[in-house]
Amino acid sequence: MEEKTYSCQLGGKTLTATFSSLAEQANGKVMMRYGDTMILVTACLSKSQRPGIDFMPLSVDYEEKYYAAGRILGSRFMRRESRPSEEAILSGRLIDRTIRPRFNRRMRNDVQVVATILSNDDNDPDVIAITGASIALSTSNIPWSGPIAAVRVARIEGAIVINPTHTEREKADFDIVVSGTEDKINMLEAGANEVPEHEALEAIKKGHEEIKKIIHFQKEIIKEQSVAKSEISLAEESYEIPKDILQKIEHALYQKHKQTQHEGLSTVKEEWMAWAKEKHGDEFSAQKAEHALEEATNDIVHKRILGKGERPDGRKPDELRGLFANPGVIPRVHGSGLFVRGQTQALTSLTLGGPGDSQIIEGMEVREKRHFMHHYNFPPFSTGEIKPMRGPGRREIGHGALAERALSPMLPKKEDFPYTIRLVSEILSSNGSSSMAATTASTIALMDGGVPMKKPVSGIAMGLMMDEKGENYTVLTDIQGPEDHHGDMDFKVAGTRDGVTAIQMDVKIEGVTLKILEDSFAQAKKARLEILSVVEKAIPAPRADLSPFAPRIITVRINPEKIGALIGPGGKNINAIIDQTGAQIDIEDDGSVFITSVDKEAGEKAVALVKASTREILAGEIFQGKVTRIFPFGAMVEIAPKQEGLVHISEISDQRVDSVIDAVRPGHTVTVKVKDIDAQGRINLTMRGVDQK
Repeated sequence: MEEKTYSCQLGGKTLTATFSSLAEQANGKVMMRYGDTMILVTACLSKSQRPGIDFMPLSVDYEEKYYAAGRILGSRFMRRESRPSEEAILSGRLIDRTIRPRFNRRMRNDVQVVATILSNDDNDPDVIAITGASIALSTSNIPWSGPIAAVRVARIEGAIVINPTHTEREKADFDIVVSGTEDKINMLEAGANEVPEHEALEAIKKGHEEIKKIIHFQKEIIKEQSVAKSEISLAEESYEIPKDILQKIEHALYQKHKQTQHEGLSTVKEEWMAWAKEKHGDEFSAQKAEHALEEATNDIVHKRILGKGERPDGRKPDELRGLFANPGVIPRVHGSGLFVRGQTQALTSLTLGGPGDSQIIEGMEVREKRHFMHHYNFPPFSTGEIKPMRGPGRREIGHGALAERALSPMLPKKEDFPYTIRLVSEILSSNGSSSMAATTASTIALMDGGVPMKKPVSGIAMGLMMDEKGENYTVLTDIQGPEDHHGDMDFKVAGTRDGVTAIQMDVKIEGVTLKILEDSFAQAKKARLEILSVVEKAIPAPRADLSPFAPRIITVRINPEKIGALIGPGGKNINAIIDQTGAQIDIEDDGSVFITSVDKEAGEKAVALVKASTREILAGEIFQGKVTRIFPFGAMVEIAPKQEGLVHISEISDQRVDSVIDAVRPGHTVTVKVKDIDAQGRINLTMRGVDQK
């Protein structure tokens, strides 16, 4: 089997791209390797157009294989990969958001990119898969305007590191994936611990410098490996819309209320479709007519904003919609928060649980217990639509992960607040940037629930309108419906008053410059501070106490050597304590015992039983104990739960005892003193010189 391998240096390691006959029936394919992480990336194109659609049908699959990490995972009943993990879905979204803008929007042939992780060491496959997707598409016959590349940039102990390993990333206070072309940036995904905007920009700039090197590397490959691009049919050119219809579109579009806007545009659409059908007769194409309407609307929005600074709802480019924040709107939950920005409404509820309620993650890359979860729901009624209510899709998972990333740095450490935290954001109404509304509502819910957050977090989505030449642009604060749909950028920034905690950006154009990002960061900070002022007015600080409906966690520290005694044979002792008290008990290897209970008395009883089961018995201590067994040479007395000591026959009384059974019997309560504890940990007791009460 013939192979051709290309290599370059990236982040102090070798990146290779290998071409062979493997996966030879795919339109494009490449084997990427970075360290011992190896990824097969393939790209396929359907032979015909998909009928009846008005979008470019691209799908990206990121396939985690358990064997890549050398582990047998999955449930006990199905030891194989099934549905993709959240991490795989998020990685697939990274690839999709990077490569999608480089396709012609009028393509109607299905394109599928599959990144299969064959081997995984400590190097993260996701950014390598993005570059692999670019190489596979660029060297295939699939029409695509590449190349692009991606790198991860982290700041670790003050130093910028390119493509850090998983282990290194754990120490980073800033972690960002940057994708783009030689000239522009077209995708960002970041988590940070209150990093100032100018430092984030500097990291993005360094990432872009590395991207230029990788693209130069790709150009050498493309020169040798590329084939002629296929000539495929594109969606038909649009009809020309008469001036009076254009005026009606513009009038309907520039309505402040979303419902009024939709009704107006729907009426104009009906009129336009009827006019076009009558004009073109048998040659009428509904798809062409709808595409014409879409293009006309897009053109109107761009021209009004770029030419006059007029947004559909009348706001200035840097103006927020009306804001409202309210804590404690749901009874019985452990905390709740409502945040409204214009017609976007997010309602978040907080649930606190014990350490045992954490989510166990076992995947190819991640194996951990997750003590903080944020889940995002986007029901169809939030946009006035009717759709089947199914599980969360890629969008919901992505938005939930973004808010989770934004909030995580401001949550208390587990040692200080050992609760498992779950937030659920319900989007009740959506008209732009519901993920950032969910982030803000979650901050309110956390503070309402008494979670000692370091600082409140909020976020905002920035948009962009740019002319066709890329010379004139306007950055928009708090984008809504038509600005999101027809705009050129969706740039979300979340953080505190002092810095950024999360970033997410994707574009519909070729990309954006560092200058545009600088302007967007500045405008986003101004908006974020306005939102935080509203939040702080509604709830200035986390409540002093937890909700009465929330469980209380009592932490007990025991000698790690006593963990076995606490658990007991087959869990008998710990299960008995749980059955007696109803408390949830979690034990960690360092001797930390977490007792979780809604009922205060039950929790205190569990604490007493745990302490009794694990207490250190010292010589000279006096106990009231129960005789459990007798022998010819003495009696066993239980002085603490599951802790017994021996009273030798000679230690039962100051007087001579001829028979143990004549002095004590099983079930008798006696007072004993610890005489000594031998080298094997056996407790020797005495009843001599001790008053029997």
